[in-house]
Amino acid sequence: MRNFPLSRGTVAGILKGYVGLSAAVFTEIYSVLLHSSSSNLLLFLALGIPMLCFIMMYFVRPCTPASGEDSVEQGHFLFIQAASIVLGIYLLTTTILSDALSLSTPISYTFVFIMILLLMAPLAIPVKMTLYPMKTSKLGTSDPSIGSSGHLTQEEGNVDKTEPLLTPSSSTSNLGSFRENDDGSEVAMLLAEGEGAVKKKRRPKRGDNFTFGEVVMKADFWLLFLVYFVGVGSGVTVLNNLAQIGIAQGMHDTKILLSLFSFCNFVGRLGGGVVSEHFVRSRTTPRTVWMTLTQIIMIVTYLLFASAMNGTLYIATALIGICFGVQFSVMIPTVSELFGLKNFGLFSNFMALGNPIGAFLFSGLLAGYIYDHEAAKQHGIDRIGSGLSCLGPNCFRLTFLVLAGVCGVGTILSVILTTRIKPVYQMLYSGGSFRLPQSTNH
Repeated sequence: MRNFPLSRGTVAGILKGYVGLSAAVFTEIYSVLLHSSSSNLLLFLALGIPMLCFIMMYFVRPCTPASGEDSVEQGHFLFIQAASIVLGIYLLTTTILSDALSLSTPISYTFVFIMILLLMAPLAIPVKMTLYPMKTSKLGTSDPSIGSSGHLTQEEGNVDKTEPLLTPSSSTSNLGSFRENDDGSEVAMLLAEGEGAVKKKRRPKRGDNFTFGEVVMKADFWLLFLVYFVGVGSGVTVLNNLAQIGIAQGMHDTKILLSLFSFCNFVGRLGGGVVSEHFVRSRTTPRTVWMTLTQIIMIVTYLLFASAMNGTLYIATALIGICFGVQFSVMIPTVSELFGLKNFGLFSNFMALGNPIGAFLFSGLLAGYIYDHEAAKQHGIDRIGSGLSCLGPNCFRLTFLVLAGVCGVGTILSVILTTRIKPVYQMLYSGGSFRLPQSTNH
């Protein structure tokens, strides 16, 4: 977010897209390289992954972002997006082939080798930039109006010297609720500051850098958390129970169903970032609009799951995978834009708690209890939780109806949030690119 403040949605989509593909990549490694050995997999996760992370940490560091649109940078993003799409299609295709055909060992190793090449394709960008460095241009210079990590902290100490307190702003008419109707109190505060009676100190506005204590007092923060909680909490319920859902509806092998969800989850994560970035730049459309639209689609999808009509399982799985992925790539840049980059890591990880909390409530308690209750009823047993299998649409019907209702509530909350933060996006992206608020020292 700090290194590429002008492409926050694109960055979030790419990173979250690769996260969506990681499960399929690990599955290939487990099946072919680790020979489906559980002990080898545990050793790989305990030692291999941490070693890889420690090695890569050296290359993840702050850099000075461009002060304007950079066509070369956009070309690099397009290359990574294309590489990730090819990787996603490749993983889905090889999974289907491996399930439908009996592949020899050399072919399986060839598939894994090609997968690793596609996974490492983005490394071509730093290699190219190293071998063919570009000359520094005007775009490479820093601009204090851009939301880089260095300028965010520097501006807080310099804003008093560069901005008169009472200079009218050209964007004042666009602020609306952004200034939260406290003009009278601010005028009194400014007069008191001019007389030296008080020290300048204001509450941060949306778009500024918040502390955690300040952000938990904002209604927008909790609205975003609840909307995200509903979207990912209900979606992860389907993911966690997808195999049982398929079996309950008469499927014997659910590998393709799981691969379809994984691929569509990747499409939603990548596409959510790209689409939201396009519309926020071209029409200053708040990113949360896409959370609203996808949760409306999720309502329809849960009703499709509940109906258990023939031929709808694959369609419903694909739709829920896309909508589930969009929630991730939209939430991340929205947090950075509303509450600043200074404590972005803390805020985004707090938001991420919506995933495990939703899984516990909707998947563990709701879906688990209803499934066990229906299984016990089918087998004529009074005791719930005896490890019995459940068959038929009734196993999850009530769960899906509840999830549809929950997404209905989430849609209403998302509409409220979008209405509240629309003036913020009109100010931040009024010039077609992200700009910091005129005053960030509060």
